[in-house]
Amino acid sequence: MEGLHASLRASQVPAFRVMEVMKAAHERERVGGKVLHMEVGQPSVGAPAAVLDAARASLDACGRGETTLGYTVADGTDALRRRIAQHYADRYSVDVDEDAVMVTTGSSAAFVLGFIAAFGPGDRVAIATPGYPCYRNILEALGVEVVSIPVDAATNFQPTTGLLDEALKKDPRPLKGLIIASPSNPTGTVLKTSELFALHAWCKERAVWFVSDEIYHQIEYGEERATSALESPGAAESVLVINSFSKYHCMTGWRIGWCVVPPALRGAMRALQQNLFINAPTIAQHAALAAFDCDDELGKHVDRYRENRAILLEGLPRAGFTQLSSAGGAYYIYADVTHLTEVRGRTGYPLWELVKYFR
Repeated sequence: MEGLHASLRASQVPAFRVMEVMKAAHERERVGGKVLHMEVGQPSVGAPAAVLDAARASLDACGRGETTLGYTVADGTDALRRRIAQHYADRYSVDVDEDAVMVTTGSSAAFVLGFIAAFGPGDRVAIATPGYPCYRNILEALGVEVVSIPVDAATNFQPTTGLLDEALKKDPRPLKGLIIASPSNPTGTVLKTSELFALHAWCKERAVWFVSDEIYHQIEYGEERATSALESPGAAESVLVINSFSKYHCMTGWRIGWCVVPPALRGAMRALQQNLFINAPTIAQHAALAAFDCDDELGKHVDRYRENRAILLEGLPRAGFTQLSSAGGAYYIYADVTHLTEVRGRTGYPLWELVKYFR
């Protein structure tokens, strides 16, 4: 209808390109085309058997009238929040109060809740570039100014305190937040413990919120596990950790994640959750409780990822891709392909634009 249109703010939010590629792949499959899916970051297998059993048990209980699978409290079920808190004690030797845990509709909802609670319009938040595109897209939709921190192989595609100092020299206006991801998407690189602690200390000294995306934890290939930001001194007051059952636990479509929230943000995030999402899917909460007891099954998946990674790290250089990220975690290898982006005498095409030449 004339005069009715999307708001300017919404119109300026770019598409999440990987989902656009996924949509194009789906359209091809609908007409019988064959597609090898390499566009979206998800495991090639489904949720563990115990998770499926727990979901069936919940449905059966609902069928018997023993439960309605209705709303839960906004923060999530007590049982799941306790189990998440226990996970931090078991894996990281960190004491997490279950009241700090909020169960969310995937990590995506946690980002929305956390960003609204911590940052206001005009605040400046630093992110690594290249990095997960949705950080920028969500922040800019909220009117937050994104400060790009260019990273490359010299810093293992991770931000450093030196790079943050350089950014403030160029523009001395203070930062309100820093978002890090280790292991990262799309580079697969992992921060050393000393590097992560240094970044957090830098933020803490300047009253900068430290947001740690840890959704690829437990998909790691080094001798040492990835460090949680909650292990850093003073983390409880200044760190927002976001995690998910999607990646390691193979539950992408179940839309279930969590965050560990510092005291100053809990009330705001709870109110936002109540109004925006009510609660994470109830059946997914019951099923996710079983996911913590599936390490034997899930560890075999990581072993397979490790084997695939080794094949690629050996084979890609032979195929002409000689500049690769270290790929210490997640299931990504970041490769320099600029030598392949010449089309009809022109260089500098984004890969998204190159896709049409392969259809």
